[in-house]
Amino acid sequence: MSDLIELAGRAAASRPRVVIVGGGFGGLHAAKALRYLPVDVTMVDRRNHHTFQPLLYQVALAVLSPADIAQPIRTILRKQENTQVLMDEVVGIDARARKVALESGAQIEYDYLALATGATHSYFGHEQWAPLAPGLKTIEDATEIRRRVLLAFELAERQMLEHGWHPPLNFVVIGGGPTGVELAGAISDIAQLYMRHDFRHIDPAKSRVLLLEGSPRVLAAYPEDLSAKAEQTLKRLSVEVHTHTQVTGVGPGWVEAGGKRIDAAVTLWAAGVQASPLGKMLGVPLDKRGCVIVDSHLNPPGLPEVFVLGDLAHFEQDGHQVPGVAQPAMQMGDYFGKALAADLAGKARPNFRYFDKGDMATIGRMAAVAKIEWPFKGHWSGFPAWITWITVHIFFLVGFLNRLSVFAAWIWTFFTFTRGARLITGSQQLPGWQDKGPKPVGDQPETEKVAAGS
Repeated sequence: MSDLIELAGRAAASRPRVVIVGGGFGGLHAAKALRYLPVDVTMVDRRNHHTFQPLLYQVALAVLSPADIAQPIRTILRKQENTQVLMDEVVGIDARARKVALESGAQIEYDYLALATGATHSYFGHEQWAPLAPGLKTIEDATEIRRRVLLAFELAERQMLEHGWHPPLNFVVIGGGPTGVELAGAISDIAQLYMRHDFRHIDPAKSRVLLLEGSPRVLAAYPEDLSAKAEQTLKRLSVEVHTHTQVTGVGPGWVEAGGKRIDAAVTLWAAGVQASPLGKMLGVPLDKRGCVIVDSHLNPPGLPEVFVLGDLAHFEQDGHQVPGVAQPAMQMGDYFGKALAADLAGKARPNFRYFDKGDMATIGRMAAVAKIEWPFKGHWSGFPAWITWITVHIFFLVGFLNRLSVFAAWIWTFFTFTRGARLITGSQQLPGWQDKGPKPVGDQPETEKVAAGS
């Protein structure tokens, strides 16, 4: 194999070679935006599928199966003749030579490069917490969370039968943003509604869900009225909301917050994100989360042929940073196509402008909050917001069969109070679970008292 394998640009040299790294919302929209342009496109992703991340928590809580929210990237782009797909991982970028190095050893030359590799979990310097408190960014994360949540009930049932006691079924969610709120509400639903008749020796409804948030309110990025509605809904679902609560320690079977220790059968992380490490390879200014600071054309300083899209981009508009969520990523991907079309036509690139249509977060069964910006402005909560959330997410799912499958699963779950994806795979152990012997004595009452405090 030669040092340089040109996997892109096999046509005439006059056709620009475009490399898109990342098959998420930004990368996928970028590829689709180039469908009719005279360019040769190579899409690179370390996974073979696109994941609809807003519904990952429903995989994690057994409403949907992974295949319901994922679609092979090759299938999505199969009719796009100017595009090829590589399942590989980028390990180096030479911006001066305009080359991308892959883990396989291959290199790709490019005329234009789009980086859309998103973000990952941030444990704020405590990476040792990661195995104890998984976050939610990938299909693998979702299935691991599902394993832990469902396994906690199974272990409690087995231990109650064998020993007449089980550790407290406390589910601790760290972080009160949209992901944390959705996870907490869904765990409460599965315990209170969907598994209430499935066990003989334990009562899942007596489990506790604790949501720990360091700031004064949950959904801090949302308007105050919607944040208050979300907290009221969570409390109605028996979720214990603890604001002004900083987590200082995470261990096997416990969380330390506010100087107190809380028993935790399962701990989940939804408190922070950091940008993909690919941004560092460009040698350009980054923000504190590792996002690449870009201009009005989504270019890093001095690199007009490089575009940074989605969560990896730090783009400011009207004095505020555009949030790292799906909606801006899709619009950035669409803009990438417009910018390249302008270059090919010898015209000036338009400036990127983010059009905010609003934000939504679901909170359990038949409840959500929505900040609507288009086609009209409004703040919705409760059932109307939930119906809006369902409609929007069905619309943006990739693939007709996925839309049909998700809609059918939601209808079945809604009317039958059963969930069809309650599969436990992998290990049958949970960190810190006390699965043998008589009931411990000593500090257990104090631990329970701490867990209930705010």
